[in-house]
Amino acid sequence: MSTDKAIAKEIYRQLGGDQFRAMTGASNFSCDNNSLVFKVPGTMTKNRINYIKITLNAMDTYDLKFISIWGTKITTIDTFEGAYNDMLLDIISNRTGLALSIK
Repeated sequence: MSTDKAIAKEIYRQLGGDQFRAMTGASNFSCDNNSLVFKVPGTMTKNRINYIKITLNAMDTYDLKFISIWGTKITTIDTFEGAYNDMLLDIISNRTGLALSIK
């Protein structure tokens, strides 16, 4: 079964693409048919969040899941449902404490 990467590429573009990657230290990007998942440095975030999953839902908005994975322990720290694309950076910044713009 092949994975359509178009949605993940669009989410990445809406986040700011390579600028987002540079500002956050995000890495290990992966996707499925309607989600983008990536790792952020957990030592730099609130609540040691080190993975973020962004999923396009049936309402054409995004659901975000903030996850902490340490060893074999996987913990969902926070979620946000129904985000519009222009809300993504603010939600990620608020939940992780990462500065996503230079002001």
